[in-house]
Amino acid sequence: MEKRLFKSLALAFTFLLSFASQAQNASPEMADVMRANGKIYVVVAVLLIIFVGMIVYLISLDKKANRLQNELNDLKK
Repeated sequence: MEKRLFKSLALAFTFLLSFASQAQNASPEMADVMRANGKIYVVVAVLLIIFVGMIVYLISLDKKANRLQNELNDLKK
């Protein structure tokens, strides 16, 4: 389970890193305006909350699935 979690987090980190490297060359005007108004921090905070919520949900879902799988294996024995 820990290996799967580590692999999933590594994949997500690599995926996000690829977006960050591509975004360095572009300079959209909308981001400059939002940064000037201070709204970019709200957007970043909301995205982080959503991302962390999804990770927590997936981890809890994985734990529940593993528990059900163990119960099923115990019933088969």
